[in-house]
Amino acid sequence: MQKPLQTGYTARTTTNDVIKNIDLTGKTVIITGGSAGLGLETTKTLAEAGATVIVPARNINKASDALSDLPNVELYPAEMDLSKRETIEIFVQWFQKKYEKLDILINSAGIMAIPLARDKYGNEFQVATNYLGHYYLTKALIPQLKNAHGARIVNLSSRAHWLGSFNFADPNFKATDYDKWVAYGQSKTAVSLFSVAMDELFKNDNIRSFTVHPGSIVTNLSHNLSDKEMTSMGAITAAGKRGYESYNDENKTIPEGAATIVWCATSPQLAGYGGIYCENCDIAPLAIDDSKRIGVKPWAVDKDLDLKLWKETSNLFQ
Repeated sequence: MQKPLQTGYTARTTTNDVIKNIDLTGKTVIITGGSAGLGLETTKTLAEAGATVIVPARNINKASDALSDLPNVELYPAEMDLSKRETIEIFVQWFQKKYEKLDILINSAGIMAIPLARDKYGNEFQVATNYLGHYYLTKALIPQLKNAHGARIVNLSSRAHWLGSFNFADPNFKATDYDKWVAYGQSKTAVSLFSVAMDELFKNDNIRSFTVHPGSIVTNLSHNLSDKEMTSMGAITAAGKRGYESYNDENKTIPEGAATIVWCATSPQLAGYGGIYCENCDIAPLAIDDSKRIGVKPWAVDKDLDLKLWKETSNLFQ
């Protein structure tokens, strides 16, 4: 399935390029993380194309400031924290009372490379937020996704999934020394496996699921990293600001990074496709050669591992 379509797009493609001539009037969209960074760019793009975009957020005041002037955008009026399952359940109940269908679900919110922390259930915080929160949210919204009769789910992964497969033996670092990057990579591998499983299980209900690597973009996601760490990643400019001096296939601006999200959510080029990992507004190839910084590792799209994770998530985590 990981065979590029040769779409004609590149790493320099922006959200404006992708959404051109696409009318989303009448479509209902939920975007987690939709009030900042890549999520905010995606919210703006889909709303301007006519969709009704619902944004749940952890910090209502900050989200309100970011979204207040945008047409067709509805900010959920209470906290939804992906690490707190009760807030997810309340949000879903609120949404289901107001909307019969959900055409597009974009799971964009996340955290990255934080010191060891655990949610109230004892789960490592990165996998709890990036994977488990979206797992429970998406499963709860399946009735509305079915009602769309052609829904798409877009899950944000990362090149960090290259750091390793999912550790079924110790996903919460109870017996393993904690490494913030390994933990982040594992959470993004889990997101990809979850996305493949969703597609496999629900494609007969006309729900298709896609995984996105947006590229390396400097947003608030990196706020836990020191300037020294950012410098080592080439993400401090000569003027001492966080960002890139130049851009390439991996390093992108926010509109370039969000382009693949919008493409997966809306493009007619993906009709009939699902369960695939995408980057640069195309289906990504399998990453076999580590010297080429492109593609998805086989362990992140493995159709045995995806169903194993789906079936065992409730046993692996509290």
